[in-house]
Amino acid sequence: MDLAEIPVLSLDADRADLPARIGESFRTFGFAMIRDHGIDPALIERAWQLTGEFFALPVETKQKYFIPGQGGARGYTPFRTEVAKGASEKDLKEFWHVGRDVPANSPLAASMPPNVWPTEIPGFRETFTQLYAQFDEAGAKVLSAIAIDLGLDAHWFDPAIDDGNSVMRLLHYPPVGEGSGGAIRAGAHEDINLITLLLGAQEAGLELLGKDGRWLSIAPPEGAIVVNIGDMLQRLTNHVLPSTTHRVRNPEGERAGHARYSMPFFLHLRSDFPFVTLPECVSESNPDRYPETITADDYLQERLREIGLKM
Repeated sequence: MDLAEIPVLSLDADRADLPARIGESFRTFGFAMIRDHGIDPALIERAWQLTGEFFALPVETKQKYFIPGQGGARGYTPFRTEVAKGASEKDLKEFWHVGRDVPANSPLAASMPPNVWPTEIPGFRETFTQLYAQFDEAGAKVLSAIAIDLGLDAHWFDPAIDDGNSVMRLLHYPPVGEGSGGAIRAGAHEDINLITLLLGAQEAGLELLGKDGRWLSIAPPEGAIVVNIGDMLQRLTNHVLPSTTHRVRNPEGERAGHARYSMPFFLHLRSDFPFVTLPECVSESNPDRYPETITADDYLQERLREIGLKM
């Protein structure tokens, strides 16, 4: 398996030329790697520990936190529920979602239900509330660099993601045993949101589909996060920034007996954000693919139905 030669960029040391370098990485791969991202390593370590404790709970206990009808927006989603768009086999994973809490009287409350928290794991709520906030901050910095690269004001995305419907996912891929059939840990897909910030890609398995049709493995150094473009940003930029197909393949040999954990933060727009293609991304050679306006939440609901999380 060939390695994707994605440069590792620093949110601090590379500040001056970060917009150009991150833009080049996204245009080439749809992915970037970021170090010095500001997320507390001790907090990350604690989050991994609590994630392992939660997924080790009995299935009956975890099932208490499954909320039918919410499309997995909050709480627990059972093993083999989600399916990649167009795939026939459901993914070999289970996950937990933490979202943004908004006041009950907020106009966004209908699309952003309150969080639920497992009472069996002490410190779970406090730890993941802090981690969510630090992901949020790091994501805003990455979007600022993207804005500058696109010829926009550095703060262009600030109102678009204010009270955004971002979701932090705690992912557990159990050991791969007999009887998985043609299923893999995560089928080939593109993310729905603006950008995804990922912790936990150090365990092998994450791969992106290169422009030449080859699968390339992604191997970030210790302490770096992987960032990729989602379909919402691809749409907003008229495909100037591509949403790249990726997957998590099954391990082989001795690694097949090991679980895999990861934590993606799906950074979303405000639910009421209207998609209007950025004029900076429209040209004679790249005409507007999306002349019709749709809200971010309408787009999200459509995609959740496609991946089996909503009926």
